Amino acid sequence: MLIPINTKKAPQPIGPYSQAIKIGRLLILSGQIPIDVKCEKITNDITQQTIITLKNIKSIIEAANLTIKNIIKTTIFLTNMNDLNTVNKVYKNFFLTHQQVIFPARSCVQVSALPNNVKIEIEALVLENTV
Repeated sequence: MLIPINTKKAPQPIGPYSQAIKIGRLLILSGQIPIDVKCEKITNDITQQTIITLKNIKSIIEAANLTIKNIIKTTIFLTNMNDLNTVNKVYKNFFLTHQQVIFPARSCVQVSALPNNVKIEIEALVLENTV
């Protein structure tokens, strides 16, 4: 059974899709971009964009009663691969802050453009623990 997951603590979809879909023990997140839900603004700074994007992902995961530790795979889309070192620092700190012992599997690709002219978009796969 497919269960849509939506929360007001993350940006509402800008198209015909759900923030996430839960099927069995798997939660599939749509790509999240750095829209700050408090002010609905987008900063131009890649560090802040990465922090906000990861915060949005965390909010959706928590709406499904899961945690950051349940993330098994992410895909990062960047408009400029030169931003990767900065993104990696924020990304690493995000997972270490949440006591993540093993980092999720990950892909990172450069794209020509992203919605709202943001610099980063991240999608995630999350697996509910069986124990």
